[in-house]
Amino acid sequence: MTILTLTKVDVGMLEDVGTSANNIIQLDSNAKIPAVDGSLLTGTDTALSASSDPTLSTNPTNGVGTKYRNTTSGEMYICTDATAGANVWKNVGAGSGDVAPFHGAGSQYSYCAGGGYNPSNVIDRFNFSSSVTCTDVGDLYLNGNSPSGTSYGNAGASSTTHGYSFGGYTNTNPYNHVSIDKWTFASATANATDVGDLTAGRRYISGCSSTTHGYGAGGYISGTVDVIDKFPFATDSNASDVGNLTAAHSGGQCNHSSTHGYYFRQGSTAIDKFAFASDGNAVAYGGTTYATSVLHGAGTCSSTHGYFINDASTSGGTIAKISFASEGNSTQPGTLSIVRAEGACGTQSGDHGYIAGSYNVLTQIDRFSFSSDGNGVDVGDLTVGRGGGMAGAQF
Repeated sequence: MTILTLTKVDVGMLEDVGTSANNIIQLDSNAKIPAVDGSLLTGTDTALSASSDPTLSTNPTNGVGTKYRNTTSGEMYICTDATAGANVWKNVGAGSGDVAPFHGAGSQYSYCAGGGYNPSNVIDRFNFSSSVTCTDVGDLYLNGNSPSGTSYGNAGASSTTHGYSFGGYTNTNPYNHVSIDKWTFASATANATDVGDLTAGRRYISGCSSTTHGYGAGGYISGTVDVIDKFPFATDSNASDVGNLTAAHSGGQCNHSSTHGYYFRQGSTAIDKFAFASDGNAVAYGGTTYATSVLHGAGTCSSTHGYFINDASTSGGTIAKISFASEGNSTQPGTLSIVRAEGACGTQSGDHGYIAGSYNVLTQIDRFSFSSDGNGVDVGDLTVGRGGGMAGAQF
C-alpha cells in the first residue's frame, strides 16, 4: 500500500473560505484582506476624528484614554477625564490648547458668606438656575468667634472641593479678621473652620482663585495696602505675601482668567493683573474701564471675559465687561435689575454670572448671560438681606 504525504493544501479547495461566520479569510490577488465588517474587529485601538477640536461635550464611549484626531490641524488629544458634558482632553500634539472646564466656574451651587448691614456669619447656598432656591447651610468661624462672629468686607475663593472666606471686619474686637475660613462643598450643611491666617488682618480685601491657590489683594488696616496674599488649597496653612498691586487700594473687585488674577480699583479706570504661574507684582491691564462708585463691588468671570459691577448711582447699575485676550477697554453688556451699592457678592456658573445682595440690605439675586450680552434678571433671594462685602464661592 502506498501512503501519500500531504504537504500543501490550496485554501481555494476548502469549502469554508469567505468572510462569513466560521469561514477562513483568504487574501486577494494583491495580498490584501477582503472587505469585512470592521465593527466586528476586537482588540483594536482607534481614534475619534473630526475637522475641529473636541469639546467638553465630546463624550468618548471608551472613556479615559480615548484618542481624538483633528483632521484639519493634525493635533492629537487624549481624554484624561470622561465626565459627561465636562470631559477633559489633553492636547498631546503641540502640547497646548487643552480642552477642560474653566476652573473658576461652578456647575451646581453658588455660596455667599458673611456680609454686613445687617452683620452676618451666614453661609448661603443657591442652585445655578433661572429660578434659584437659597438656603442657609452653615456659619463662618471668624477668628474663633463661631458661631456668633460676623464679618463684612471679607473676600472669597474656591477650590474644587471647598469654599473659602478670608479677611473682613466686625464691630467687636478683633476688628480686622486675619483668619482664612474653609467649608466643604460635599455636605448640604457645614460650618466653616479656621485653616490659616492672612499675612495681616484686614477688611475690604478682594479675592480670586487659580486651580491651586486662593488670592487676596489689597484691603484696609489703618490705611490702604497693596499686598497680594496667596494660600494653597492642597494643605491648610497660612498665606504668604507674593507681590504688590500697582498702588495701595481697598474695596476693589477681583476676577480671574485661567492664568491671571484681575483687580479693578474702585473709583478708578485702572485694572491690575497678576500672574498665577509665578509670584510677583501686578502690572497694568492694557485697557481701562469707566470709573465706578461701587466700594467692594462684585466681580465675576467667564473663561474669556471679566465682569465688574459699575456705577451704582445709575438706574440698575451697569455691568462692565473686559476681554482677557485682547485687553481692550471695557464694554457695557447690560444693567442689573436693581440699584446695588457697595458689597454685593459675585459668583459664576459656566454660562452665567450671579450678583447677590448689597449695602442697601438687598436680598435679590441677579443672573446675566455670558454668551449673549444683556441685562440682569432677578431670579431669587438670599435668606438674609446683607451687603458691605461678602465672600463668594462656587461648586
